[in-house]
Amino acid sequence: MYRHLLRPMLFMLPPEAAQKIADAFLRPVAPWRALSPLLRVDDPRLEVDWCGMRLKSPLGLAAGFDKDCRALGSLSRWGFGYLVGGTVTEQPRPGNPKPRLLRYPKRESLMNALGFPGQGLEAAARRLEKAGPATAGSPVIVSIAGTTVEEVVACHRRLEPLVDAIEVNISSPNTAGLRVFHEPNALSDLVRRVSDGRSKPLMVKLPPYPASGAGGDDAIEHVLSLARACVNAGVDALTVANSRPTEDAGLAMGSGGLSGRAVFPDMVRMVRDVRREIGPSVAINACGGIFSGEDAWEALRAGATTVQMYTALIYRGPTTPRKVNRKLLELITDEDAGGA
Repeated sequence: MYRHLLRPMLFMLPPEAAQKIADAFLRPVAPWRALSPLLRVDDPRLEVDWCGMRLKSPLGLAAGFDKDCRALGSLSRWGFGYLVGGTVTEQPRPGNPKPRLLRYPKRESLMNALGFPGQGLEAAARRLEKAGPATAGSPVIVSIAGTTVEEVVACHRRLEPLVDAIEVNISSPNTAGLRVFHEPNALSDLVRRVSDGRSKPLMVKLPPYPASGAGGDDAIEHVLSLARACVNAGVDALTVANSRPTEDAGLAMGSGGLSGRAVFPDMVRMVRDVRREIGPSVAINACGGIFSGEDAWEALRAGATTVQMYTALIYRGPTTPRKVNRKLLELITDEDAGGA
């Protein structure tokens, strides 16, 4: 029904207008609680250990889908193993000028130049304080960002008591100032400052590889140096990776971050390289173009501990997590049978 009826209607609207309508449907928890048995797949074979937590599925909701942490109670009924809200910044931000979000339907991809629009730290904290009972036991992570160490630390200190883990986003391609943390020593300092006194898992969302054939070995080595810096500074997980910087004259900014199917091959390659680089001790969350159980399986086999989804929900709707989890069960069963 979503792909043949609701999506065509939503896609007649500008992307941000469609997102506002979707947000309105997501806020009431009761309807999604009633639908939960149709959306979830509960099977112990899907469970995975991750950053000291036992997840019901390796499939997580990526940051950006619920920027202001308004709908975590509803989204917890969709069958995700965990949810990432945000990205949250210390002060409210209007984001970048419009137009700042484009669809590429033939490629099942999005271009995002939003620039962290949101109501700021205190608004997110109030919602997270109320969200706990409504999330039905699903671990909640919040993504935070800032252009100074002090801003990131302030967000971490305020929000860590309210969630199960924190993800630090250093890599939005459309937010001015974040590149200050794209230098290994600066990133190491940030992680150590955030880690001072922390009590819950910490993860960092890395910038992506350049597109295949672009940037060369130096650009890849730079990303891997950031991964090493994070691990040496004591993070528990790396999210690999953010959307890919791409130009498009249809955006007011002239460029943004590409997500969806178009980035999947490079994401898998990066997961494989990062796992080889850092070894088995740190979790990897694969993020970029996960649309199906086969996609999730490929990323997991490449070295990911979990996978995260966002753009697929725009194109394929709320039953997508169920389909991914069911296919993962088939693939797990086939592998077990092959090894018997």
